[in-house]
Amino acid sequence: MTHSEKATDFLMQEFHCSQALAGAFAEEFGYNLKNVMKISTCFGGGMHRGELCGCITAATMIFGMAFGLYDPQDKELESFGYKNADEFFYRFREKMGGKTLCKEILGKDFSKPEDLAEIRKEGLVKKVCPHVLQASIEIIEDMLKRQDEEGLYVRLDAADFEETEKLQTVIKSVNEQNRFRNNVRDLLLSSDGKIGFIQFDVRRFKIINDLYGEKFGDEVLFFVKDNLKELCNDRQFFLNLRSDVFMVVTEYEDDSDLLGFIHKIETASASFKNVKLQLAFGVYSVDDKDMEIRQMEDRAAMARTAAKENVVSNVIFYEEQFKEFLYTRKFIEENMYSAIAEKQFKMYLQPKYSISRNKIVGAEALVRWIHPERGMIYPNEFIPVIEENGFIKMVDYYIWEKASRFIKKCMDIGIEDCPVSVNVSRNHLKDMEFMYVLMDDIKKYQIEKSLLELEITETVNDEQIGQMAMRLKIDGFTLLMDDFGSGYSSLNMLLETPFDVIKLDKKFMDNMMASDRGKLILEHMVSMAQELGLGLLAEGVETKEQVDLLEKIGCDNVQGYYFARPMPQEDFFELLKKDRGVLEN
Repeated sequence: MTHSEKATDFLMQEFHCSQALAGAFAEEFGYNLKNVMKISTCFGGGMHRGELCGCITAATMIFGMAFGLYDPQDKELESFGYKNADEFFYRFREKMGGKTLCKEILGKDFSKPEDLAEIRKEGLVKKVCPHVLQASIEIIEDMLKRQDEEGLYVRLDAADFEETEKLQTVIKSVNEQNRFRNNVRDLLLSSDGKIGFIQFDVRRFKIINDLYGEKFGDEVLFFVKDNLKELCNDRQFFLNLRSDVFMVVTEYEDDSDLLGFIHKIETASASFKNVKLQLAFGVYSVDDKDMEIRQMEDRAAMARTAAKENVVSNVIFYEEQFKEFLYTRKFIEENMYSAIAEKQFKMYLQPKYSISRNKIVGAEALVRWIHPERGMIYPNEFIPVIEENGFIKMVDYYIWEKASRFIKKCMDIGIEDCPVSVNVSRNHLKDMEFMYVLMDDIKKYQIEKSLLELEITETVNDEQIGQMAMRLKIDGFTLLMDDFGSGYSSLNMLLETPFDVIKLDKKFMDNMMASDRGKLILEHMVSMAQELGLGLLAEGVETKEQVDLLEKIGCDNVQGYYFARPMPQEDFFELLKKDRGVLEN
């Protein structure tokens, strides 16, 4: 059936226009029809209020399925999807003679009882909406066809992206994803055998990038792709999902066949230019072919994550207990926006102390999620999820504003020597938006830049980010290198990025404290930092032995449970007042 025939059929079955249009394209992009119908009920809500036509909201949903709106990790792909949604809106309005509201198109308003009675009596939906659906489908099909044939949209302005080449890369990625999922859907429908989803990545790929450079890292990825081209037959499909993560879907007879195929991939990609490569594989054996393809991918992804953490085997099959992870992720993604709106995210502060003076010299702003039903949700549960889906930006902005407000609160009672540091992730450092947010907070609360310190993780290492860090330094911000010693590029980072303070990572501290040789290395690091004019702060200090050694070798500033755990900002405020001997009127 054509898209038009499907949509008309749904409409005649009493589905509303949003459901009819979204349903006509759903399975084409690997989505379960029933699920899409449920979701598009919400998308078409405007129709029942006489507002925006459900065809417009359904088209946005279709472009989400087709062009990557579902994946906020990839901002270029997301922006590309929104561009197409905008184009549809303008073309739809033109076809409808300037009308975009349901009540304008039908001439009656669903939200008014008397109009609703007329709509049903005259059968307006079945008379008018087929024409609207057809117009919508013509626009969508034209856009899909042009994108597939020409590789770009003539209405998209390449100037919206830094380079035309980047736009073409985004479109190529869209095409590859669509082809892959179409092929997988056909395989699921046509195969009588077992189907396996294999997701794998290159262990420590970030370290390879750090040690050998990003160009070499790209060569590694092309090497793996070429191997997959050689290994996969016409009933086996693969896709480079992102960075070093690959997905392969294959038919197989039994587990030994599947493991044999995985072994071939592993053997072919064992080394590149004398650099050994280790792969971690997650496998999902399909037990329900009606499941959405992305749900199958998610199960393979969960198994891959387990394989990366497993010291016994690098191949892990999906198990039902992994569903708990899926449920947790789903809960986080469904509740994260309301958590911001309802102020469920709370700023906690962990003091930084001077050992010699036994005095608070600052604090680090941390986030905690206190849900009204689930209680405390700790960062290790939700931070990885929101970093992956891009929501980390909103949470960081929220905490930055809270930190700025807290600094102003301290200034109002005369405490102007307690800087608060906030975390700045690589997600922020790739564009200028975060700098405007920081400056707005500083202007709003009239605080000194030196009191809002910025912590940047040391493994964040590329030229663009280095330039952004230099811009921050020139603008007067104090920069802290967070987690020094946790990665493999620390010394290069010291050379290339203008940090003011190094924060020694807790695991690094623990390792150095374990032997006399480690303690000697630590002592020389402190001397080196002093000679370079860098401040030094040890994280994760938990024992008297650590405190004594740090004091002996000249590392005076510390942070850790030995002195204080992270605490609500109200508690820290009282602790700080006591530390400073401040009595409020």
